[in-house]
Amino acid sequence: MRRPRFLVWPTEPPRHVKHPYRDTLIVYGALALVILVFAAATGGSIGHALVVAVFFFVAASAWSLFSWRRRLRRGGEGER
Repeated sequence: MRRPRFLVWPTEPPRHVKHPYRDTLIVYGALALVILVFAAATGGSIGHALVVAVFFFVAASAWSLFSWRRRLRRGGEGER
């Protein structure tokens, strides 16, 4: 009987992102755009979708920026 193989993940230290705030805002901006495109593709109200997309962008960005600042204050830049 063969012994099962287990995955071995590399133990490299996490890479530090040069522009964490900017990258976060770009990703959430793209996701807000996806909300608008989805609404347009399904025949939904663009006005309502715009309100939802703006709310999503502001809420998600504020939470992420708050989390980044809190993590940096604690000194754990590489923590997840």
